Amino acid sequence: MNLLPFLFLLAVCWPAHSTWDSCGGTCGLRPLASYYGMSRVVGGTDAQPGAWPWIVSIQDPWEIGTGHVCGGSLISPQWVLTAAHCFIEARHITMWRVVIGATQLTQLGPEAQVRNIRRLLVHEHYSNISERNDIALLELDQPVQCSYYIQLACVPDAWLRVSELTTCYISGWGSTTARSGGSTDVLQEAKVRLIDVNLCNSSQWYRGAIHTHNLCAGYPQGGIDTCQGDSGGPLMCKDNTYDHFWLVGVTSWGKGCARAKQPGVYTSTQHFYSWILVQMGLYPAVRGTPTSRAWSHFLTASTPFQRPGPNPTQAGRFRSCLFPLQKLVDFFARVQELLQVLRGKKA
Repeated sequence: MNLLPFLFLLAVCWPAHSTWDSCGGTCGLRPLASYYGMSRVVGGTDAQPGAWPWIVSIQDPWEIGTGHVCGGSLISPQWVLTAAHCFIEARHITMWRVVIGATQLTQLGPEAQVRNIRRLLVHEHYSNISERNDIALLELDQPVQCSYYIQLACVPDAWLRVSELTTCYISGWGSTTARSGGSTDVLQEAKVRLIDVNLCNSSQWYRGAIHTHNLCAGYPQGGIDTCQGDSGGPLMCKDNTYDHFWLVGVTSWGKGCARAKQPGVYTSTQHFYSWILVQMGLYPAVRGTPTSRAWSHFLTASTPFQRPGPNPTQAGRFRSCLFPLQKLVDFFARVQELLQVLRGKKA
């Protein structure tokens, strides 16, 4: 059997020096979802277990009830992306816990994993007055093991045309009514639309309060929105070509909840792509957007930023991995077993 074509394919799809972990170098996958959501979050519905396998609950042990404070998104086995404003008055952050793989907070179930926080990294230019740069990273004390209920979120770089994505969702354990605070026990989900930032910033809407690094999502008439307790959670959009979701936004702020012409405002993860890589130690601290050279650099680190579709090369062209890495590994394992059987027969 000639294995050279398969070895070449593996070399293309599996970057040199990559580290193999339980997440398999993939992101944006929803193994348990046979459909991409059906429609709190305000105006949403209960999410099914494993529906959004990268969402996490960030919990303060000194808060009443479950301690839920904010949401977040798992972007690598040991890093969570969330909002900076969640930690304005945080104390003893290493005592806080992060719950991954949960749907109901009062009954976590065997699929959930709990970690403590090793480090909190808030954007150095975050302002709690203007809500500029409302983004933060949490380093967990131990890596998470991926499963059907736990997967990594995909963070887009400048290559992705976020404005062209049409199938988007919000999710969280925040308030399910526009007039009440607190959080809900069961994870909520709702379908939303990206709203043009210029419209969102107009005189009838937010009157110039939206920054260039923000996204707006919801509906002009209101009715569906993130609310208190959903902060830091994900704004997710399905790729137009591949069966993957992109983590395009971090829930930041809004005027009230579910009001007309006042949709939810999100921090654009694409805008902070370089910052995220630098904080995680995957890219040197330089100015500007990562080039294709930088992209190839962090691909070798087996990060969650591996593009689910085509990957840019130095020449600016695109190449695609036709097979998931895990299937290739399984294939080679079966080939090895077959060769051992054949050798036994010849002997």
